[in-house]
Amino acid sequence: MTGCIVGWAHTRFGKHDGIDLEALIVDVASGAIRDAGLAPEDIDAVYLGTMNGGFVRQEFPASLVLQADPAFRFKPATRVENACATGSAAIHQGLNAIAARRARTVLVVGVEKMTEVGGAEVGDILIRASYLKEEGMIEGGFAGVFGRITDAYFQRYGDQSDALARIAAKNHRNGAANELAHIRKDLGYEFCRTPSDKNPFVAGPLKRTDCSPVSDGAAALVLADVETALGLGKVVVFRAAEQVNDFLPMSRRDIVAFEGPELAWRRALVAAGLTLDDLSLVETHDCFTTAELIEYEAMGLTGKGEGARAILEGWTEKDGRLPVNPSGGLKAKGHPIGATGVSMHVLAAMQLTGTAGGMQIKDASLAGIFNMGGAAVANYVSILERLR
Repeated sequence: MTGCIVGWAHTRFGKHDGIDLEALIVDVASGAIRDAGLAPEDIDAVYLGTMNGGFVRQEFPASLVLQADPAFRFKPATRVENACATGSAAIHQGLNAIAARRARTVLVVGVEKMTEVGGAEVGDILIRASYLKEEGMIEGGFAGVFGRITDAYFQRYGDQSDALARIAAKNHRNGAANELAHIRKDLGYEFCRTPSDKNPFVAGPLKRTDCSPVSDGAAALVLADVETALGLGKVVVFRAAEQVNDFLPMSRRDIVAFEGPELAWRRALVAAGLTLDDLSLVETHDCFTTAELIEYEAMGLTGKGEGARAILEGWTEKDGRLPVNPSGGLKAKGHPIGATGVSMHVLAAMQLTGTAGGMQIKDASLAGIFNMGGAAVANYVSILERLR
């Protein structure tokens, strides 16, 4: 790939009362350009990722980036959307523009403001990322979709509630060290494992601690071609960036196999000339703990139906064989839809440049990222390496 990450910015994820979509965009757009050592006039194109779908009334948001500085005026700015993989989709558009030599520098912004509407409305918006003809009436909205996936996985491979609770506990423990995270509290295994008034069942076997929170937030990064990047202060290069889309209806797929994620990982590792063992860490899409469990299998860390082994034997802990979600993942960090994929790339780049603070994995040199839209429908895998 010819694109490199040369700067970034990231708001705290959580509930941002009194801060609207525009303010979130302006904050990270200005911060990422400043971090890259560039000026707004140096940017050739802008891609903004947001799902929206009714979270806020303001549509047509791409030109809100222009509010950050008058020098952005007349630059091409495009909105990108691909459900929960919107942020990675926006990054891919930036990489494509650089690869096609339509741009040398690109600003990518991911943003979502989810808390302006009530819980029922949030659920109604999110379920639209499923196949409504067959899945739109599933009780519990998108949590209900993953409740069904969890039920199917348990029926095939046995009850994995212990593993799900260990994943939740790990990610909350990691999130406690992430200053940008929505939930900065180590909840512990017993709390995550035990149903209670504070941790009730939400959908099927999934409890509240198995579900990512509703969050506001934004993240941005600056991409540059290699020649431009080498003249700047820090350079994180894409060794691979792969996208694989699968059928939208779950009825057309083996939903517990995660075949799309598996293929995206396989293609990315081949493109990078690496194996999974070469990676220092992975940031993966744990919208629900079941997703992380099955993604262990999709990335090739374990065989089919054996994902529990990775968490129960400590492989995915920060000091394990392959640390997974040292940021706390979507589970603790939060999941503002359009910002998620950009956030994952920013936090991976921080790991590779040794600037991840309490999240830092020692001597991190290669990072994998998996971001998905829907229930394993739009699947993006990136592999990043610090060039300098």
